[in-house]
Amino acid sequence: MEKLTNFYRNKKILVTGATGFKGSWLCCWLLKLGAIVYGTGHNPNKNKNLFYALNLQKKINLKLFDIRNFKKVNKFISEKKPEIIFHLAAQPLVYDSYKYPMYTFDVNIKGTLNILEASKNCKNVRSIVCVTTDKVYENNNKNKKFKETDKLGGIDPYSLSKASAELIVKSYREIFTKMKKKCAVSSARAGNVVGGGDWSDNRLVPDAIKSIKSNKILLIRNPNFTRPWQFVLEPLKGYLILAKKQRDKLNKFSGNWNFGPGSNSKISVLEIVKLIIKFWGKGNYKIKKNKKFKEHKNLILDINKAKKYLKWQPTYNTKEGVKVAIKWYFDVIKNRKNPNQVTNDQIASYMNLANLK
Repeated sequence: MEKLTNFYRNKKILVTGATGFKGSWLCCWLLKLGAIVYGTGHNPNKNKNLFYALNLQKKINLKLFDIRNFKKVNKFISEKKPEIIFHLAAQPLVYDSYKYPMYTFDVNIKGTLNILEASKNCKNVRSIVCVTTDKVYENNNKNKKFKETDKLGGIDPYSLSKASAELIVKSYREIFTKMKKKCAVSSARAGNVVGGGDWSDNRLVPDAIKSIKSNKILLIRNPNFTRPWQFVLEPLKGYLILAKKQRDKLNKFSGNWNFGPGSNSKISVLEIVKLIIKFWGKGNYKIKKNKKFKEHKNLILDINKAKKYLKWQPTYNTKEGVKVAIKWYFDVIKNRKNPNQVTNDQIASYMNLANLK
């Protein structure tokens, strides 16, 4: 049993990208564990944002600024003195990276660089988890499972920017070692995350929910493509365990880690859409391929390293995780339940199933 509460209680934690979808879920979980949470982020649309739906702006110490501004990043870290940093701030969408490549590279590379450089100057920081993506690998569509030791690459600006950020993480790991700084740095590569409260455009589950809600037809680009779909709390559990273990044993756990679904969870885009429609009881879709938008057909992560050394493993299979995600939207939209209550109930239920304390 992983005892997270005992470790995180009263610890000062910084979450970059706190106002984002995954950042909001992570902040909510950390608060439940008793942590003192600091967050950075940009100023999102408050009407369609999980962070404000959960009222997190009143529960954590939040500072809104551009992660590319080193002076502000350095000032915030030096003043707040966090012990652990979860770096989630990013331009997170492949589709948008084609439209805004320069912005994507700037945020994802410079943002990571700023966090690591500011942490270098702060003796209180002892553990950093930089969240990247499953798409950092050079993918030749050979239907293989990607291991942490596989070659990095990427064809789209988002994937390549995250692969570049990984090299920066590796470099700072060496810098910290040379300067004998007691701070572990790891990169965490997660799959396609699904969960309640994500309203981003060009993401399958949010797009499906919005199409159902507005009685419109969902357009699908690549129905037969597979992705490592996983419920949002699965990789977050991995980040929490990794940050804890590498804080306690610097040299043993600092490195690169995959957090993906189990081996029996290979599901196509079309199967996910049909699952959502069946759960909701209505919905329509249409296949409309976009040849200008290049994507890899298959993407599967090898998670044996995390299972062996971190004792981490998925709690839900893909279908179970997607159903829990849809249930969040169903409860909030159809049943008009409080999103804060639904979110906290799902975290509590997950911790119980995952045997976490």
